[in-house]
Amino acid sequence: MNSYAHITGWGMAVPERVLTNQELAAMVDTSDEWIVSRTGIRERHIASSAETTASLASLAAFRALDRTDLHPGDLDLVIVATASPEHLFPATACVVQDNIGAVNAGAFDLSAACTGFIFALNMAAQAIRTGSVENALVIGAETLSRLVDWEDRATCILFGDGAGAFVLQARARPGGVLSCTMRSDGSGGNLLEVPAGGSRHPTSLETVHNNLHKIRMNGREVFRFATRVMADATREATHKAGLEIEDIDLVVPHQANQRIIESAARGLRMPMDRFVVNLDRYGNTSSASIPIAVCEAIECGRVNPGDNLVLVGFGAGLTWGALALEWTNPELDVPPARRRRRRLLAQIAAFRSHIRRFLRFLEGLIWGSYTEGEK
Repeated sequence: MNSYAHITGWGMAVPERVLTNQELAAMVDTSDEWIVSRTGIRERHIASSAETTASLASLAAFRALDRTDLHPGDLDLVIVATASPEHLFPATACVVQDNIGAVNAGAFDLSAACTGFIFALNMAAQAIRTGSVENALVIGAETLSRLVDWEDRATCILFGDGAGAFVLQARARPGGVLSCTMRSDGSGGNLLEVPAGGSRHPTSLETVHNNLHKIRMNGREVFRFATRVMADATREATHKAGLEIEDIDLVVPHQANQRIIESAARGLRMPMDRFVVNLDRYGNTSSASIPIAVCEAIECGRVNPGDNLVLVGFGAGLTWGALALEWTNPELDVPPARRRRRRLLAQIAAFRSHIRRFLRFLEGLIWGSYTEGEK
């Protein structure tokens, strides 16, 4: 029996703290008019010291699961797309898996910057199509404010923090994820990067002194690249899905720059009212921008069963891609008792994690005594 990957749950989480253009103008040489005219951004959400990529991802995950009939233990796979992970390792996805109590799920991170959510969604959909996975959780989550140079007006005005999550489930009914285009060009990797912190330039006094752990971007070249690939990727994914551009009800682009989105609309000869745009309130949240935009579009009534959507993005790498899908599953009427049970299980997840750490500690003591006795 063929399996199709349907989106059955969605959720988002953003920090409460909002940083406006006026506040930024007091920090660097810029103005609200300058930022809006060049980017379309008016404000962005900034994580507090208590909020991390994993905490935002976990909250978005809980909200996505809350719209389905699944418990965390029903998940087979957790993928977190992020450019600002908790650590180099372990994977942020493993932290989320533990936080939500997805005890039967494999978990890994996917690094493709702002295109990451599209790539991750395609990986999960492919796993469902092969039959190896029935239920998957895909999250885009970022705390890019931790990587921003707040003295660089070219980049600090752009980025914000947040997370968005989709639950994908196997269904016999055709629909859901229809096609995906994934592309990359590593020759442009230096156009948007965080130079240090990896194995090439490990953290040192010199890398910290030279501010090499912050985002660096060649804005002009990235703009040129983005305006070229957005329309092309959208057409390719649409064609792979057996659709025409006229069949697309809504395009959800990566929320990086208003002018880039407008350029894509002109290239596709589509009106702007068929594009979802919310970057004015969130800025560029990288891998989180597309799922956040989809969540808001759903809440506003812009997405209905039977609609054809294209999600399209670009980012560091360089990477770009587009994914076509048929929105087939309206929100389930989950009984209140089941919702309460799921929330209780979420609370138990933290307790379970502590118990497992304690058991691992005991296991270490026992094995340590055993090996000492063998010597």
